[in-house]
Amino acid sequence: MLRYNPKLKERAKYLRNNSTLSEVLFWLQIKKQKLGYDFHRQKPIGNYIVDFFCSELMLAIEIDGVSHNDKVKYDKTRQRKIENLGIRIIRFRDVDIKQNLNGCLDFLKDWIKENTPPSASGVLLS
Repeated sequence: MLRYNPKLKERAKYLRNNSTLSEVLFWLQIKKQKLGYDFHRQKPIGNYIVDFFCSELMLAIEIDGVSHNDKVKYDKTRQRKIENLGIRIIRFRDVDIKQNLNGCLDFLKDWIKENTPPSASGVLLS
């Protein structure tokens, strides 16, 4: 079980209720195990909150908008600390979700196929 800072619960709830358009579009495609795995939105992990998280795959998905342009150093440190917990991170740009959602989903499906043993319980739907 991954630990998290309990002070982040309210912030995560706020972020879930105030999602960006890209986050909403992406969530509609991955929620309710549509890809064969259970993803959560705005999941606290350690002292951070990731946009989407699947514990079975130990995978975080981040959607980076323009607000990340000024946080390159912070994002690198944050990503390194999350990866040190054994979590892999996929990053999509906000504009790519809006302009090429299917391409982003195809990339994610391919990543899941390549990084999931055949005996895993999740079933990837085409």
